[in-house]
Amino acid sequence: MTSWIDDPAFAADHPFGPQTLPYGVIEGQGVAVRVGDHALPLRPISGAFGDLADLVAADSLDPLLAAGRPAWSALRARLTELVTATAAPDGAVLLPLAEVRNVLPFTVGDYVDFYSSRDHAENVGKIFRPDGDALFPNWTHLPIGYHGRAGTVVVSGTDVVRPHGQRKGPADPAPVFGPSIRLDIEAEIGFVCGGPVAGQVSTSAAPDHIFGVAVVNDWSARDIQAWEYVPLGPFLGKSFATSIGAWITPLEAFAAARVDVPSPGHARLDYLVEDQSWGLDLRLEVEWNGTVVSRPLFAGMAYSCAQQLAHMTVNGATVRPGDLFASGTVSGPEKHQRGSFLELSWGGKELITLDDGSERTFLEDGDTVAISATAPGPDGSVVGLSTVVGTIVKAA
Repeated sequence: MTSWIDDPAFAADHPFGPQTLPYGVIEGQGVAVRVGDHALPLRPISGAFGDLADLVAADSLDPLLAAGRPAWSALRARLTELVTATAAPDGAVLLPLAEVRNVLPFTVGDYVDFYSSRDHAENVGKIFRPDGDALFPNWTHLPIGYHGRAGTVVVSGTDVVRPHGQRKGPADPAPVFGPSIRLDIEAEIGFVCGGPVAGQVSTSAAPDHIFGVAVVNDWSARDIQAWEYVPLGPFLGKSFATSIGAWITPLEAFAAARVDVPSPGHARLDYLVEDQSWGLDLRLEVEWNGTVVSRPLFAGMAYSCAQQLAHMTVNGATVRPGDLFASGTVSGPEKHQRGSFLELSWGGKELITLDDGSERTFLEDGDTVAISATAPGPDGSVVGLSTVVGTIVKAA
């Protein structure tokens, strides 16, 4: 490929070549697209987009999310023409990623987090209910989830302050209050919604309401969570921070990554039946202070994004531009595929050794976690999802 973009990473055999083209927002620049290891601000070249100019000249992705699938497809097609041309459009400027500051690229509406990895659910069940069933009977019939806190979704690179809360160990006579001592991560994939406001969205209509995909880290205070979650589920153990990648990869980029969702072993109810498969062959990597500790596989997730969105709206609840829902922790059947430190340490019983020789079970102050993901792209290429990074800061 001959392109005016002089960046070796802008090639089909790199994750952020012309097959990917994720959108983000740069402080002081507005909407941009990632090309290799550079950002291309779109406002200076908005004239090259015709009647789509207002969408790329905005300060956030909000107008683009609201525009809907036809506009998303048209913009991506035009953008592909511009970045693969031999001559740069008038006004084009490439900015090295290391020299820009990304901000949260859209206004987060509602946030829903699912629990759709069977391996993760079974592991957690075995850890917390060693004498009981690993899965509750409803798990294979519907996508389990909860409504999270949209106001604490933060962009990659934002520090995470260790949260306070109540905790009570099995041998403690009474609960105590203080900083979490079992702080954890959850490696997840998030789906950014757009298009018209709608309820009871069918699985076949889901692509009209899912703009793009990003890596998510659902930070979790396991000691707070364990004490509070019966009988209503996650609350303060989850609501303090959720990190999302700074660049949102369009759903269209994953056409070659689609796979069938594993069978639950019984017939699904009609509203969860897909007429086209929306499972995704994504491969995640979790780094803890620079040490790769896990490589979860998304293809084994028990529910697709289309099934999750259908279930989320089947009762009449609406989806709107800016809504975000996450897959739940991505884990596989092998230990090195577990997407949380709760599982890797098996409830804190097994030490995890990092490359520097230090040992961990849960996160310590100053620890940094980076989660990345890739997918197969067209013609043997690779599609990238922006790495989500966060560092733990001492409790305030």
